[in-house]
Amino acid sequence: MSIAVKEIFEALPHIKKAGVKHLWFDFDKEADVLYISLERPQRATDTDIMENGIFFRYRGRKVVGITITNVSKKYTA
Repeated sequence: MSIAVKEIFEALPHIKKAGVKHLWFDFDKEADVLYISLERPQRATDTDIMENGIFFRYRGRKVVGITITNVSKKYTA
């Protein structure tokens, strides 16, 4: 089993805890940004920007998306 597939399986319990029915992942290799959508369309109304370059997108009090910048520097195999 490849390392990537193994890591996806290890993440599954955490994804299940999130309680969402669907997840969408979009990776922009050139910008090195990972977009995670918990709803599509997100229609976010607010954003919290963390010091580590992670953005939490909200609609009301509900998280509808996460943006992670500089992915290759944060998460390397």
